Amino acid sequence: MKQLIAVLTTALLLLAASGLVLAAPMADSNGMISKKSAYSVKETIDRLEAVLKKKGITIVTRWSHSDRAKAVGIPLRPTVLLLFGNPKLGSNMFTSKQTAGIDLPMKALAWEDENGQVWLTYNDPAYIAKRHGITDRAKVVAKMTAALDKFSTLATQPSAPSAPSIK
Repeated sequence: MKQLIAVLTTALLLLAASGLVLAAPMADSNGMISKKSAYSVKETIDRLEAVLKKKGITIVTRWSHSDRAKAVGIPLRPTVLLLFGNPKLGSNMFTSKQTAGIDLPMKALAWEDENGQVWLTYNDPAYIAKRHGITDRAKVVAKMTAALDKFSTLATQPSAPSAPSIK
C-alpha cells in the first residue's frame, strides 16, 4: 500500500511539475494538503481571507512568520499563516473528542519555496479526525473537506469565466 501511495504521489508530482495539474492538491502522509498558487504569498492569503469572510467564516488571526523572523534578524522566504474557524462545523468535532481543539480552528499557510513557487497548505480534516479518533462525524469531515477544497482553489487559481468568483 505504501508503495502504491509513493508511486501515485510521484506521478502527481511529475504532472504538477509539468504544469498539467496546477490545481491538483498534494496530500502528504502527515495530513497536509498543498496546492500551487498562481499568486504571491500575500495575494494568496488575501484571496483566501476574502472568500472566508464572504462565507461568514471567522478570521482568528493572520500571522506573518517571515515578518516576525525578519524582526529578529532571521531571513525567511515569505510565509504567512491564517487561522480561521466555523463553530457550526468545528464544534461538532469537539463534541466527539475535545482534543480536536488542538488542531482547530483551521489553519492555512501560504509560503514560497526555494524555487519561488507559492503554495497554500492546510490540514486535511480527515487526518484531524483520524488523529483524534473521531469516527462519528463523517458528514462534518466531508463538509469541511469540500469547503476547504473549494476555498483553497478560489484562493490559488486564476478566475475563469466558469469558475466561481470570490467577489
